[in-house]
Amino acid sequence: MKCVICKMGETRPGKVTVTLERNETTLVFKMVPASICVNCGEEFVDDHTTARLLKSAEEAAQAGVQVDIREYIAA
Repeated sequence: MKCVICKMGETRPGKVTVTLERNETTLVFKMVPASICVNCGEEFVDDHTTARLLKSAEEAAQAGVQVDIREYIAA
């Protein structure tokens, strides 16, 4: 797909690190599947993966987690 940011590069599949922060909770997810622009490096995570990340972050926040680093596991 064409990058929506730079409008010049094509995206390629890859893995990225996503950091989510809310109040006192900081979560780092490694090896998250994404599309990465070969021109500008912008990273795009699909809707399904984003929903899973947000659900996991909400569960961690509810459990009182302050800082956590996790490897993303595809369902």
